[in-house]
Amino acid sequence: MTRFAKFAWGVLIYNLLVILWGAFVRATGSGAGCGSHWPTCNGEIIPRAASVDTLIEFIHRVTSGVAFLLVLAMLIWALRAYPRGHIVRLGAFFSLIFMVVESLLGAGLVLFERVATDVSYARAVWMAAHLLNTFILLMWITLTAWWASGGARFPLRGQGWTGLAVLGALVLMAVIGMSGAVTALGDTLLHLNVIHTNPIVGETLLALRVYHPTLAVGIALYMIVVLTRLMLDRPSPTAFRLGVGFNLLYVAQLGLGLLNVWLKAPVWMQLVHLLVSDILWIMLVVFSATVLATRPQEKVAPVQV
Repeated sequence: MTRFAKFAWGVLIYNLLVILWGAFVRATGSGAGCGSHWPTCNGEIIPRAASVDTLIEFIHRVTSGVAFLLVLAMLIWALRAYPRGHIVRLGAFFSLIFMVVESLLGAGLVLFERVATDVSYARAVWMAAHLLNTFILLMWITLTAWWASGGARFPLRGQGWTGLAVLGALVLMAVIGMSGAVTALGDTLLHLNVIHTNPIVGETLLALRVYHPTLAVGIALYMIVVLTRLMLDRPSPTAFRLGVGFNLLYVAQLGLGLLNVWLKAPVWMQLVHLLVSDILWIMLVVFSATVLATRPQEKVAPVQV
């Protein structure tokens, strides 16, 4: 791989770590550690005599700022290293766009006080939207690194059934991720013992936790059937490895979900569950890009006797 490709993969890994720390902030109820101030922390650039919650939130803001700078550097490097119209430039550009949106969503959570012990429908919507944008951000960074590593450019038009199947897999994976974000919020509010502050909303969020595993099992059937069919229709070593690996890891993720419920969603288990979800999403993105860039297997006509 080129130096740029290695850098792009490094940016992806770093963003995964930032995402996990952001989940740690939410799970520990530390989102209000810097008050309702943004981008400052309790009105200070560097908080003094910080509490544990303030330190956790401040670390997240610093690491998120570094993530923004890394994505910006990736775009600048792409503009200098690749000619006009190159697909890597497009990937880096959209990576920065959704990194900006990610920053604005994070700021909105703080400024509108949809953090810590807030029990509201609005917070659940914010969490779902935040997760969706995070997935899209990871998708563009992944594609940038993949294309820079030699991954082929793929057309969107003329894909037929394959295009619809890939789109369905991506949408369903995003849906299960969003439902997981709302489920994790319910677990957090339950652990913080603040459900009673808004009983109607709190009970609704707890009830919604039933739908997440149900969706996960139903989507598993779709993934196994559709990804297997795609591997057969457009065979390639990369698609085969990713498809099989994705399905096996997805089944393992179902087991982790059951373990998470049995253990009553401890913070460390929530982080493991989220990490596997992000890895599954990245694998699905690369699988989709590979399948869409692979020509369909030609059917051999029967020999006339």
